[in-house]
Amino acid sequence: MITRRNFIKKSSLGLGFFALPASAKLFYKDEYISRRPPISQRKFTSDAVEKTIKIVKKVIADNELAWMFENCFPNTLDTTVKFYHKNNKPHTYVITGDIDAMWLRDSSAQVYPYLSLANEDEKLKNLLKGVINKQVECVLLDPYANAFFDDATKISEWKDDSTQMKPGIHERKWEIDSLCYVMRLSYNYWKKTGDSSIFDADWKKALLLILQTFKEQQRKDSKGPYKFQRSNGNPLDTQFAGGYGNPTKKVGLIHSMFRPSDDATFYPFLISSNMFAVVSLRETAEIFSTILNDENTSEQFKNLAKEVDDAIQKYAILNHPEAGKIYALEIDGFGNALFMDDANVPNLLSIPYLGYASKDDEIYQNTRKFSLSKTNPWFSEGKFAKGIGGPHIGEHKIWPLGLIMQALTTDDDEEIVSCLKMLKATHAGTGFIHESFDVDNPKDFTRSWFAWANTLFGELILHLHKTKPEILKRKF
Repeated sequence: MITRRNFIKKSSLGLGFFALPASAKLFYKDEYISRRPPISQRKFTSDAVEKTIKIVKKVIADNELAWMFENCFPNTLDTTVKFYHKNNKPHTYVITGDIDAMWLRDSSAQVYPYLSLANEDEKLKNLLKGVINKQVECVLLDPYANAFFDDATKISEWKDDSTQMKPGIHERKWEIDSLCYVMRLSYNYWKKTGDSSIFDADWKKALLLILQTFKEQQRKDSKGPYKFQRSNGNPLDTQFAGGYGNPTKKVGLIHSMFRPSDDATFYPFLISSNMFAVVSLRETAEIFSTILNDENTSEQFKNLAKEVDDAIQKYAILNHPEAGKIYALEIDGFGNALFMDDANVPNLLSIPYLGYASKDDEIYQNTRKFSLSKTNPWFSEGKFAKGIGGPHIGEHKIWPLGLIMQALTTDDDEEIVSCLKMLKATHAGTGFIHESFDVDNPKDFTRSWFAWANTLFGELILHLHKTKPEILKRKF
């Protein structure tokens, strides 16, 4: 059965940006024929997206990079969406790619770059509203689940997990970021379109349930209602201590049993996801105040954000023996910490992308240097690339998500060019972005159809088109 796993000197910045990678032409002919499905087979088409592809392609001087953008940017719409109406509202089911299930995280990230085009295309705007409505439905079914089916009669391969599995749930791994992504998509849809019609009674009920879930997982008075264990023998797929995770000192942070990679946390206070929660809680508070005129609830979101933020600043900034003062990825509140970074977003590298701190923040800069160096145990370097991977796939594998995020969190032109060169050299002739690849052999990759990575790559190119168009005029 197909699963996400089955598809399966100290600072690299000092080594010179042009040392890597080798040419991708070692792997395939220099032919750039579209890899998109025929128009008749595409799940959804947007005039605004098609127009944007044409406009952006014209200014990309590198033919291979332009080809990759054309393949990747519309991949979510081409292959993963199912749009329909239910209860007189649009709904959009978004699969992650090669797995027929909708992750709250992936589905949000997959459609996020299309928000800026929503006002140009009513059809696209309704599709995006449909994603939010579908996510609301998922949250109301179970705020602790990370992935869902559109068909409640479908039987999950994880049905025997030791947790409360309900019909319609594919997987029930509690990950803070899943709910943050729901909040992020709602907030930014409103900001980009000015459309507040999505904030109906169901949405408000779901967001109050998110607030309740975050408070439950502070575990101030009890361990809360959630626990999880899996008996497949993989320690990254289960949790300690009867499914509740390692012990913690209750300092106001929110427990997360799993990371955005779907791997188990070692220390339950996952800092990058708590940072994401701070930002998302504040954004949601603005909605409750400005649109719903509910100051009391708005204050509850603000107060929780402040409590979590204060705890991050007090407990998560630690002295690393080589990197200095940085954010730890995970802590337990007792003083124990896990010093590493993982490529999946949110991670420590993505702090400014999430909106938690600026790119110039001193602690972030120290943390970033750590993440992108061999001091980070999950940083790898080989013949074709250097960057962040993670335990989900294993050593010597880099995740393109990490390379894309590296480019999105720097203003250094040469660092961005370096990331683009590595992304170009490691798609193994497919024209798409993969989950991971071997640093010495890009043909050894996982997941040929991974829409999140494809769309995030498209987001990077759009970002450069808007902020640094001169980079796209270069050939690599």
